[in-house]
Amino acid sequence: NAFKELGQPDAAVKFYEKALAVNPDSAEAHYNFGNALKEIGQYDAALKCYKDALAINPDFAEAHNNLGNAFKELGQLDEAIKFYEKALDLEPDYAEALSNLGNAFKELGQPDAAVKFYEKALVIKPDYADAFANHGNALLDLKRLDEALASYESAISLDPELDFLLGNLLHTKMHLCLWDDVENRLHELTNKINNGEKVISPFPLQSLIDDPEIQRKATEIYAKNMYPQSHVLPIIKPYPKHKKIRIGYFSADFRDHPASFLTAELYEVHDRERFEIHAFSFGPDTQDEMNLRIKTGVDHFHDVRTMSYKDTAMLARSVELDIAVDLGGYTANCRTGIFAMSAAPIQIGYIGYLGTMAANYMDYLIADQTIIPEENQKYYSEKIVYMPHSYQVNVSKLSASEASISRHELGLPSTGFVFCCFNNTFKITPDTFDSWARILKRVDGSVLLIYADNESAKINLAKEIVLRGIDASRLIFGERLPVPEYLARYRVADLFLDTHPYNAGTTASDALRMGLPVLTCIGNSFA
Repeated sequence: NAFKELGQPDAAVKFYEKALAVNPDSAEAHYNFGNALKEIGQYDAALKCYKDALAINPDFAEAHNNLGNAFKELGQLDEAIKFYEKALDLEPDYAEALSNLGNAFKELGQPDAAVKFYEKALVIKPDYADAFANHGNALLDLKRLDEALASYESAISLDPELDFLLGNLLHTKMHLCLWDDVENRLHELTNKINNGEKVISPFPLQSLIDDPEIQRKATEIYAKNMYPQSHVLPIIKPYPKHKKIRIGYFSADFRDHPASFLTAELYEVHDRERFEIHAFSFGPDTQDEMNLRIKTGVDHFHDVRTMSYKDTAMLARSVELDIAVDLGGYTANCRTGIFAMSAAPIQIGYIGYLGTMAANYMDYLIADQTIIPEENQKYYSEKIVYMPHSYQVNVSKLSASEASISRHELGLPSTGFVFCCFNNTFKITPDTFDSWARILKRVDGSVLLIYADNESAKINLAKEIVLRGIDASRLIFGERLPVPEYLARYRVADLFLDTHPYNAGTTASDALRMGLPVLTCIGNSFA
């Protein structure tokens, strides 16, 4: 136990083995052995230890809880839930099991249920920093941003060193356009990343710092801690005898989602004389128009929502995929654990996550010469596959509403130049907003039409524009619209003002498609 507390689980393992040689009937030793194995990523071995502990002492609540944790790490959420519930049957006030149960429901895409379990845990243990942090994560999923921020602030006041918490707190403040301490926090983040600390997950960092070296360091820390390479399955080798190359696309977003608006046609236009196309879906079965189009556009659609990482990787191996394409990277609802086990001999990152995975099991990243110039390849662990013009595939037809939308309907004045930006609010930095204010100052009678998905962000942006000497009435907020009307809205604007360092992606191509010019600023990193 002492070696484990010192962060030396490999040394701890040896002593647990000796303890079990002396007394194989010690449930505690089996349990501790499992904890150390889990810490070094040997989840299957850890499962056996917890089961051995429970065979000796079936009422060992902590062993049930940690058995649930091991199943969760393997992506077997239904199994995990069973053991958390068993732990709670034995100890109804077991706050850690309640919080873990919340984590499982969050990963199952049920954040409402997750919130209830975190709140029960916090009633029992009001100083439980992990539960506050988890509560914040679920509230963020539900877009209850002010409450999420309050939970993160409670967590950080209890345990400022909690893994990746600082990044989550800052990302939430960016969603809310609360910029009071951004500069200090960015300085703190950079120092901590350079010290090898677990302070931010890769995705939020992309919108904060345009430094690919810092991004790679932070991603290496995250990949090593969250998704180390797994050796549960045998090493996989190429399949040389296939007449067609078998490609599998993996995503949580085969539905009405920006990633699918870009890629739906890609699956359809592969040359079927040369390629066999599989989709592996771990998102909701929405049955919406895009979901049905993708199901029709591939040769084989595999719904793997309820499958573990291991079972999904084994399914991919059973159909002998030659190439696995991860469309999500380190974004919401990712399943990087599948790729850590090697689903195919060649594994590629594409389009949904604009950065390096910093993991040795990802072989290639698809980009173009503008986004990753050759001199920047050193910031990516993957080999770069260069597309000839743009990395971004796109569907060839989108149906914009034929009915025109008037300026009046959008709350715009009848005359004057209309600038717009429909990027998510977390991409708006104080520097970007400064530049927009300067532009509005110089163009008399102009307005800025902007998208904000929460009331607090609207209030804060209005305050910020006034602080920059601009009347708040010149900042006009657009709502989320159905796709045809959303596209038609671009026709009303005169110029799209982009964000930096995380530029518009799908939003930029939508604007250009509708004939609206985009003013952007090139940076150093992929995003």
